Amino acid sequence: MLEEKLKEAIIGELQRQAADRPQALKVQGSDDVKRSDELTVNGKVDLGALVMVIAGSVAGGP
Repeated sequence: MLEEKLKEAIIGELQRQAADRPQALKVQGSDDVKRSDELTVNGKVDLGALVMVIAGSVAGGP
């Protein structure tokens, strides 16, 4: 359960960042989080934002 929430949070944040900066970040393989354990990420990731999303997910945030 926690693992799935973490996957969803990470992928959701990476997709959000890629949508905001499509020229700087591309995310592939994120269509079905529950069945896939692989993700291809090309570009710059805002680690601060990603960490905040992970921390919120672990703490029970949205």
